[in-house]
Amino acid sequence: MGNTYLITGYPGFIASRIVKEIIRTEHVDHLYLLVLPDMKERAKAAAESLLLFENQVTIVEGDITKRDFEWTRELSHNLKRSVTHVFHLAAIYDLAVKKKQAEAVNVDGTRNVNRWTEDVKQLKRYVYFSTAYVSGDRRGTILERELVRGQSFKNHYEKTKYDAEVLVEEVSKTIPATIIRPGIVRGDSVTGETAKFDGVYFYLNILERFRQLRLPRVPLVASSEAKGNFVPVDYVVRAAVYLGHKDVGTGKTYHLTDPNPFSMREVFHMLSEAYLGKAPKAGIASKLAGNRLSKPLEKYFRVEKEALAYAAVDANYDTEQAERDLQGSGIVCTPFNETVGALVHYYHEHKNDRDKHIQR
Repeated sequence: MGNTYLITGYPGFIASRIVKEIIRTEHVDHLYLLVLPDMKERAKAAAESLLLFENQVTIVEGDITKRDFEWTRELSHNLKRSVTHVFHLAAIYDLAVKKKQAEAVNVDGTRNVNRWTEDVKQLKRYVYFSTAYVSGDRRGTILERELVRGQSFKNHYEKTKYDAEVLVEEVSKTIPATIIRPGIVRGDSVTGETAKFDGVYFYLNILERFRQLRLPRVPLVASSEAKGNFVPVDYVVRAAVYLGHKDVGTGKTYHLTDPNPFSMREVFHMLSEAYLGKAPKAGIASKLAGNRLSKPLEKYFRVEKEALAYAAVDANYDTEQAERDLQGSGIVCTPFNETVGALVHYYHEHKNDRDKHIQR
């Protein structure tokens, strides 16, 4: 007997890969993919690539910000009787998101998914995708079992994901839940494929502008010794699906972060050498560090100052629990230096694709 899944956030990049990993590793009876009405056609096109029979996949329109997702009573009732696993990935991941919008989707939406999932009759697991940065402005070592520590937050994204995780922790007292906290997700460790040039790719956008300007020396934009916690999407996906099915994952929270991260200075050095063939030089004046960018500079360099601020996050995300429970699975986080070539190659091939860049 196989499993029946409800997955929110489809056809987002990580949600789409979660679906494919479930198909690859698990016995699937049925997949219900919850999508917003205006995403239905895109979701249908994405679902055509799934290696399942047509009657094993159903795209269901809905809105997590509404109670029972605005489904009919019959649809909601039927799914509550058949679903065994809920993977909740729907969220607004924009670091510059406005407070009202972030609260509606990330907090109210998660509350509605929680409520619905509590009524699922055959529930084996509820997998919620949070973020390591629910730690906010905390410094030092952050443990997987820690959440409420009086922290403040750099943006509404962090705060609303924190508030949502608090809600999930509460329902996890009565239902089998697994909380996933990824670091900053980057492209595939082998192919370099990514959906958007954000996070670490903002530094490649900067380096591309430096290339166009033909600077004789490359400014050391990221000079911090803080850790750059960039994790390949394939590690996050494989680990989440594995831990979301194994009994050992019930009732636990996992940091899917780099257990041995490089400093931001080292990350920028690797990117500069791989992309421009030059090592960056310290001491060259630059206004690109931290969150001091003006709007014109943000637009020119195609970056978000909110993202650059993470270069100074002086926190160490403990991964002891994740590493222990993944032992024997063959699932490990490939070090950044071993994947920088694929990352840079993919960026170079797609840097002129407007849809890959954050639009402001």
